[in-house]
Amino acid sequence: MTAQRLAPVEHDAAPEAQSPNVVDELRSRVTGDLLDVVVDLDSGEGCRLSDLRDGTRYLDMTMYFSSAPLGHGHPGLRTPEFEAALVRAGRVKPANPDFATMEQARFVETLRRVFGDPELPWLFFIEGGGPAVENALKVAFDWKTKHNARRGVPMRGSRAMHLRWAFHGRTGYTMSLTNTDPRKVRDYPAFDWPRIPSPAVEPGPRWDTAELLPAEREALDAAEAALTRYGNEIACFVYEPIQGEGGDRHLRPAFLREMQRLCREHHVLTVADEVQSGGGITGHPWAHQALGLEPDLVAFGKRLQVCGVMGGRRVNDIEDNAFREPSRISSTWGGSLVDMVRATRILEVIESENLLNHAARMGELLLSELRGLAAEYPDLVTAPRGRGLMAALDFPDGTLRDRVTALARQRHHTVFLPSGPRSLRWRPALSVRPDELTDAVAALRATLRELSSE
Repeated sequence: MTAQRLAPVEHDAAPEAQSPNVVDELRSRVTGDLLDVVVDLDSGEGCRLSDLRDGTRYLDMTMYFSSAPLGHGHPGLRTPEFEAALVRAGRVKPANPDFATMEQARFVETLRRVFGDPELPWLFFIEGGGPAVENALKVAFDWKTKHNARRGVPMRGSRAMHLRWAFHGRTGYTMSLTNTDPRKVRDYPAFDWPRIPSPAVEPGPRWDTAELLPAEREALDAAEAALTRYGNEIACFVYEPIQGEGGDRHLRPAFLREMQRLCREHHVLTVADEVQSGGGITGHPWAHQALGLEPDLVAFGKRLQVCGVMGGRRVNDIEDNAFREPSRISSTWGGSLVDMVRATRILEVIESENLLNHAARMGELLLSELRGLAAEYPDLVTAPRGRGLMAALDFPDGTLRDRVTALARQRHHTVFLPSGPRSLRWRPALSVRPDELTDAVAALRATLRELSSE
């Protein structure tokens, strides 16, 4: 049969031509928390995005919840070669775990070169940060059960120890770990897994104290009690080096190293959830590296475009671990090939433009600006803190924080994100310019000045 050439499909008019109320129409049909902005995908520049409806420019300190590491309209993502590669990968969506492509191979090679760790050689890809953490848990459960069997212990490793104020996702397993906003887990079934205190410390004079602080000792005691109670059932300890959703809460390396030591003594894997803190925002590929930690598993996503798990270290003590046993962990897509093509180019730009060092320098500037703001408005703004460009400050309560966020967007066209009960978080692009940071702080200062005069 001779193949027939089909006529081009006539597409509908662009959304802006169909209706001036795109946001309202989406709100009426799609679950979400849409801002009153329609993103113009063609006109953004740096940390400034444009509203497609009227061209209003917004200074964006959110970067789509920190998943746009090069900001808007970066020239490295505008080349004909890159756009052609996107189109080529977008024509079909292959099942990446089962069908090899040169695009996936190039992504893996680039990821290992730019952000890889030779001690964590295994890679697993999936779409979504929650599923990434969930599969890290599966690797740990599999490992602990096999490890127990090897020692003659007939018990499944079926519990995950975790921290208060943690957000690890909204999937089946991760809802048992997430405990920030009750609305996100309320009334959903959950496992009774051990939860220990989270002794966060603001970076400052106490940060480099060698001895453990009282709150850290309390958390370690709680961990030891859980390990004594549940023994060989605990497969892993899951932690965020910086608890983002919980309020940008920083955990000291001294505490996390002691937790790591305790876990090794009790044959428990350590899992660093770096979905928020990984990918260069701290000025390092991974926040755990800056803290001198050696996790056995690392969950990643957001800035990496593709979500997944890196594994190694003690995972390799079990030869047929879940990375190596066929079909033990998998998914149909194994991540999106289009995302892999985009991620490859982003990683190349991060490498060629030395954006890790740039993020560290810009983070110092941002923290200095935030400290100045806190000194100017001590009754409104407290606890400026940050590691690289992952920064935050606190307000007296969530109501004021939310009002400040809304007014900054409405009056000064600057977009911020809330974090935790009363924090405001900063997540600018790794390529952010100094003037973009100072302009954002100026918009926040103007908002506070207006509130103070009311």
